[in-house]
Amino acid sequence: MISVVVPVLNEADNVQALINEIVAASATAPIREIVYVDDGSTDNTLTLLKEIKRTVPMLRIVHHDRAMGQSAAFLSGARVASQELLAFMDGDLQNDPTDVALLFKRYETERASTPKLAILGQRAVRNDNTVRKISSRLANRIRAAVLDDGTRDTGCSLKLIRREDFLGLPYFDHMHRFLPAMLLRNGVRLAHVQVSHRARVHGQSKYGFWNRALVGATDLMGAAWLARRRLPADYEPREIKADAP
Repeated sequence: MISVVVPVLNEADNVQALINEIVAASATAPIREIVYVDDGSTDNTLTLLKEIKRTVPMLRIVHHDRAMGQSAAFLSGARVASQELLAFMDGDLQNDPTDVALLFKRYETERASTPKLAILGQRAVRNDNTVRKISSRLANRIRAAVLDDGTRDTGCSLKLIRREDFLGLPYFDHMHRFLPAMLLRNGVRLAHVQVSHRARVHGQSKYGFWNRALVGATDLMGAAWLARRRLPADYEPREIKADAP
């Protein structure tokens, strides 16, 4: 079963519509709860969430008293989630909740042969402005060259990950940008699914070229260091019993 985790910062204009879509998507995917993480919004996002919760029993709300960032919001949502699988998505309506069914179908197809499995969405076509497209494309190429994580579009938030596997990852600020490499580090196999991407209609993006670039280089070097210090793939400790030969 799936917990959908949605981090939001000042997304009041998108809250109701996205929750309605996620509830509708639960008819085609085993979504059992929606965990919204309000990351210190200064508009009426939190107020709206409290009102919606009265009529949507599957909605749960986590609140940060100040903006902590998307990685912290993902972690907060994962910690309170009650289901085995976590479906992460943005709160700006650019991810389509119906795509959760595509990710789950791929998971069901492959999980028997690979228990530790994550399904990552990759946007077939990006509906963003030119600056965001160019900066994201450049960042993805640099990241892929350094980390060799086999992922074309790590910026797509739509991902299906076992809660156990996600909580086993090392946490650091901005880690959400390096989830594929961190999952590989912990022995999780990755599968990729083409998903849709919609243009933003309400609100403003929280990311631009410079706030990505200024922290990106340092984070990338740190992620590369961490990824290379993984346990060997054949690591398998075995307890020796007293009566063992």
